[in-house]
Amino acid sequence: MISLLAPFAASVHTLTTDNGKEFAQHERIAEELDADFFFAHPYASWERGANENMNGLIRQFFPKKMCFDSITHGQVAFAMHRLNHRPRKCLGFKTPHEVFMMQLHSRHNAVALQT
Repeated sequence: MISLLAPFAASVHTLTTDNGKEFAQHERIAEELDADFFFAHPYASWERGANENMNGLIRQFFPKKMCFDSITHGQVAFAMHRLNHRPRKCLGFKTPHEVFMMQLHSRHNAVALQT
């Protein structure tokens, strides 16, 4: 998680996760990224609304009860590309990829103008 988010650490302010054991090193993650770390309450899916919405979109490609052993890297890449390039109402009908790239571009421009 740290290696994936480190290049964007300046934009990462908070992380909200569930209570899974995969986040046992949450203190280290928060320290490395200089971010606040929060845990959603058990069975409170509304506290992670964007995550739950994305889970629903992913299920369009990989339905419940599907055997994940049979999913190929190509299928994952296809789903990821489609979801990252799908316009979203909450983003003013821009795609997540467009918004992410605009954010990176605007941050770099701001830094380049400071002397």
